[in-house]
Amino acid sequence: MDSYAEVSYEVTARVATVLLDRPRARNGYTVRMADELADALERADRDDDVRAVVLGTTGTDFSVGADLASGGFDFGTGDGPPPGWQEPAGRVSRRIFTMATPVIAALRGASVGAGITITLSCDYRLASTDSKFGFVFTRRGIAPEGGAAWYLPRLVGMGTAFDWLLSGRVFGPDEALRAGLVHRVVPPDEVLAQAQQLAAELAAHTAPVAVALTRQMLHRMAAAPTPYEVHELDSKLVGDLPANADAVEGVRSFLEKRPPEFPGRVGTDLPSYLPWVNT
Repeated sequence: MDSYAEVSYEVTARVATVLLDRPRARNGYTVRMADELADALERADRDDDVRAVVLGTTGTDFSVGADLASGGFDFGTGDGPPPGWQEPAGRVSRRIFTMATPVIAALRGASVGAGITITLSCDYRLASTDSKFGFVFTRRGIAPEGGAAWYLPRLVGMGTAFDWLLSGRVFGPDEALRAGLVHRVVPPDEVLAQAQQLAAELAAHTAPVAVALTRQMLHRMAAAPTPYEVHELDSKLVGDLPANADAVEGVRSFLEKRPPEFPGRVGTDLPSYLPWVNT
């Protein structure tokens, strides 16, 4: 895409900030917004100069969920969507899942329906004190989307996932924090800045290849039935350390008491033997 109508994109100091940008509609989620978000995330992930992404809002709400009034989910026929169609929330949560770059969600106001499911594959979720969350699908007569039935139990446990997904009730930031859905609760006017500060810390102090490896290992291997597959990959990665320029720089910068300057680049230096490559 050459330009965006429903999101904004900006890169400053190695941090890409992607903002939902329909404030008058309380960032009601549309097919166009989904496609623009997926494009912006792809753009950030392919830029080796971008070390972290912040996903936030230009308004006082992150997103009130699907904008049903827009007709964006009306296919115009009685035959349903065309072959290969993917629902809009999943287009974004799936893209975040596959990313090498960490993503931090800055949530304020309403984060409901698609407005919360698209963030479940993010690495961090920061919330504001005025946040309201809801997986309201059953109250609209529909099933959850965005992969919520897979992501949510891994974040908050089966019991809480059953409660939130079956009841469709709305809950606040304190409950979200206790359950582990969000990592931090801050004043509304500070949530975006704090997310950007966290992104800047990741950019300044971590190696991009190591971060990409770690987030993908967590996403793809944490649910393995035994740790043996993980141990096998660990052994290959640790065995490569003597030839790993990032590891050499990490140790050297620590001993010399200076900030690291990691030479590795995700686009060229990820190991070719990773089991999820090309999947």
